[in-house]
Amino acid sequence: MAASFSYRAASSRRATALRRTASSRRTVFPRRTVLSRRAAGSLAATAVLALALGASPALASSAPAGQSTRLAQVAQTGQVAQSGQAGQVTRAGKVTSTTVQLELRQDGVLHVKEEVVFEGDAPSRDLVDRTRYDDGSDRLYRVTGLKGDATLTGETITLKGTGNATLEYDVQGAVTPLADAQELRWYAVGAWSVPVEQAKVSVSGPATMQNLSCFAGPLSSAIACTEASMDHTGVTAEFGQQDLGAGEVLTVVVGYPTGATKGAPILERRFELSNAFTLNAVTGGALAGLLLLLLGGLGLLYWTRGRDARVVGHESGSLSGVENGHFAPPDGVRPGQIGTLMDEQADVIDVTATIVDLAVRGYLRIDEQPRQTYETPDWRLVRMPAAQVASLMPYERELYDAIFDGHDAVLLSELKGSFGTKLGKVREALYRDVVTQGWFARRPDTVRTRWTTIGVVLTGLGVLATVALAWFTTYGVLGLALIIAGAALAVGGQYMPAKTAKGAGALAHTLGFREYLAGADIGGDVPVAQRVELFSRYLPYAVIFDSVDRWARVVSSVTGNGQQADHLYWYHGPAEWDLSRFADSMRTFTMTTSGAISTTRQFRSL
Repeated sequence: MAASFSYRAASSRRATALRRTASSRRTVFPRRTVLSRRAAGSLAATAVLALALGASPALASSAPAGQSTRLAQVAQTGQVAQSGQAGQVTRAGKVTSTTVQLELRQDGVLHVKEEVVFEGDAPSRDLVDRTRYDDGSDRLYRVTGLKGDATLTGETITLKGTGNATLEYDVQGAVTPLADAQELRWYAVGAWSVPVEQAKVSVSGPATMQNLSCFAGPLSSAIACTEASMDHTGVTAEFGQQDLGAGEVLTVVVGYPTGATKGAPILERRFELSNAFTLNAVTGGALAGLLLLLLGGLGLLYWTRGRDARVVGHESGSLSGVENGHFAPPDGVRPGQIGTLMDEQADVIDVTATIVDLAVRGYLRIDEQPRQTYETPDWRLVRMPAAQVASLMPYERELYDAIFDGHDAVLLSELKGSFGTKLGKVREALYRDVVTQGWFARRPDTVRTRWTTIGVVLTGLGVLATVALAWFTTYGVLGLALIIAGAALAVGGQYMPAKTAKGAGALAHTLGFREYLAGADIGGDVPVAQRVELFSRYLPYAVIFDSVDRWARVVSSVTGNGQQADHLYWYHGPAEWDLSRFADSMRTFTMTTSGAISTTRQFRSL
């Protein structure tokens, strides 16, 4: 206590010394006339006003004393009446004095009363509502219950009235429990929009004060204020500060014993990338759980897909060669069906192979058109009048109708317009067909779409969760885990369609047949008279298996009588064309047809 009174006395002596210094620095004007600061200010104001009104400096200096005094007063209040003008010039003003009473209550709420005397326009004050608490949190100060001659907009208090104002409000979050004490810290005065000449603060609380301190200047200033003392009871403290600049703050700090109040700081987590993705027991456990979930999902995927692999591995060893009686595709299975069965997709190549298959089976004929060296090749597809169209499978009939659309012949280059729209029906019919055959329990495209959609939605939720968790907590890594899981599910959804046991068996037979077409020795086992028809029948399957070059050369190497022919029964070339050119023609035809189908955007392009 003695130290506090000594501190105040020292401050008083320092103020006295400053006044003496100021009085020793009086300004001396000519004619040995000594002017006070007020008189000098009045003279300056008189001269300024005279100049503003258009008078000369001599006229301003020769004004009567009473008029000079009045002009000085007008200049000090910031109002200048101008001849012929209705407007006024207003100065910024100042706070002459502010008296603040702080009462700390048992519940930790700080009740504040302020009396403010000011000049000029009513000033405003920005309350300190947030400060840094630690590396991860900000401290909040909540001001509520404002009443009196002021309004609160956001965190700005604006005074009302002219010359003086009285206001009251409550502050929450100004008390901090420490290891062996409680600390009250509040920014009692400031930051006003104008300078403050004199500030007085008194603090009272529910217990005896243990210590006190104060700081003046910017918010982070550590410079002591002008006055700080407590009375002999230790229950009330007083603080004072002179000449606070605009925006500067007077901070008071008072220490109380532990348990004096129930107050506590109000903390809000501060977003920083450095702590938004913390790895701890919670996030680590969640990541471990995600790992187990992903491994379990892979195991389930292996079980559903591994069933196909086991059947294929078992069957392919006995179905791959002619000697085992499998020199043929699965009974009654068409090339388009095999293509959809193998990759679970209705592809462009499946439709191309089906067109070739329809020609080989006598439903249409492919006529290669004559062309010059640099012309684009083209083919005419001709409807065969004797073909039994009613015997076609649904997807074949849809394709047949899409090609001809009521015409007897059509150029491949003219397949557009309604052709593209009708190809959508071909795709739908192919997917229905593999379910009808019993190869899939559900349409592969529907299964893929469902799981992929779930994965995309889960990824989107993961993005939102990551942003929310990183912003409000330190568990942002959990959101990343959700994103990873969703992305994995979206990618894995492409492999979710699973074949039935019947479908796996048909696939095994198909793969054996593919091995034969790709590498088997085509010897003399097939009678010469049957080679063109038999090898032609296998050509559409070679299109599916990407062996069209090899098998087209096989077809072009033999004829029914052992002599080179001008054309096949299902493929006609232009003049001066013979079967030796068939391999090149067939390769170009499949590429051109696949391109024409791809432009319709109805099928996945390979």
